[in-house]
Amino acid sequence: MTNLENGNELFVRSLFSWYLKHKRPLPWRKTKDPYKIWVSEIILQQTRIDQGMDYYIAFINKWPDVASLARATEDELMKAWEGLGYYNRARNMHQTAKYVSNELNAQFPKTYKDLLRLKGIGPYTAAAIASFAYGLPHPVVDGNVYRVIARIKNLEMDITKPSARSIFVGILEKMMDGVDPAVFNNAIMEFGALQCTPRNPLCEDCFYSEHCQAYQKNTVQVRPVKTKKTKKRTRYLHYFVQDKQNEQWVRKRGPGDIWPGLYEFPLRETTTKPKNISEILPAAALPKNQAQLLFSKKHILTHQVLHIHLWLTELDTRQLENEGFRQKSQEELNQLSFPRPLHGIFEKL
Repeated sequence: MTNLENGNELFVRSLFSWYLKHKRPLPWRKTKDPYKIWVSEIILQQTRIDQGMDYYIAFINKWPDVASLARATEDELMKAWEGLGYYNRARNMHQTAKYVSNELNAQFPKTYKDLLRLKGIGPYTAAAIASFAYGLPHPVVDGNVYRVIARIKNLEMDITKPSARSIFVGILEKMMDGVDPAVFNNAIMEFGALQCTPRNPLCEDCFYSEHCQAYQKNTVQVRPVKTKKTKKRTRYLHYFVQDKQNEQWVRKRGPGDIWPGLYEFPLRETTTKPKNISEILPAAALPKNQAQLLFSKKHILTHQVLHIHLWLTELDTRQLENEGFRQKSQEELNQLSFPRPLHGIFEKL
C-alpha cells in the first residue's frame, strides 16, 4: 500500500520539504556508521541535544570505534559520562561494546531483531540504528513522534499504556511505506522537536494545520494523553568533607541505589530536614569543632527529589575506613567520576 492509498501522502511529502529547509546539521546525521549512531542515540536518551553534542564529540574523539570503547576501563567511561546522568546507560554501553567487539568481530548486527538482543538497546534505539545505518523500514517512536502523531490524528489513547506503542508503530509504518526510512524518522523527530513542540507549538505557521485534527478540534494542548507521573520520593543527603583541599575520603557507590559505580564523600541520610548537625550525626560522632554547612542544593531525578547538603568537618578515620572510604589526593580525585550534584565541591573548600 502506498502513502497515496493510505491517505498520508500529503503529510509525508510536506514533512520532507519542511525537513530539508529546517533540519539541524547534527554530526550523527552525516554518518551511516552503526557505532556512531548508537553512541548518539544512547547519549541523547534523557539528554537535550544542546547538552549532548559536546559529550558526543568528545566521546567519538576518545573512542572512535566499538573496539576502542571495549578496551576502556569502567572508571574512564564513567569520567567521560560525568554530568550526563542515568549512568546505567554508560554501563550497558560498555557491556555491549565488549560483546560486539569480542563476540561479533566488532561488527554491529544488521537486523532490527538482532540489534534488540544487545544490552541497553530497546525498540527505539534498534529502530534508529536499523533505519539510519542500514535503511531498514523501522519507525522510531520517541516522545516527539508520539506527540506529532497524537496531534495530527487527534488520538485519545494514553501513550503510557503498553498497547499504545503498537498502534503508533502501525500508523508510522503506513506513513513510511515507499519513502526513505532514515529521512522519514529524522524528519518526524525534528518536526516534533522544532515545530510541534510540547508547549507553545507553532501551529499558526505549520504546513499541516489545516489538516491536523487536534488543531481543528482545539485539543493540541491535551495531546498526547499521558498518565500523570507518580509522586517523587524526597531524600536528604548529607556529605562530609574535611578541611584539606589536597585530600578527601571517598568510596565507590555500590549497586541497588542511585549513582552505582560513582564516587562519593562520607554520607549520612535523613528522611526529614534536620534542624541541626546533632540530628545527622550521633553525639559520640560529633567532632570537637562541630561542622560548618558549606552549601545546600536541590537535585531532581526522575522519581526522587534530593536535598544535598555539604558539611565541612572531621570524622573518625577508623570508622570511615571500616565503611570502605579511602583517602585520595586532589590529583586522584580529578580522575574519579562523581554524581552531578557533587561537581564543583572543591571550589567550595
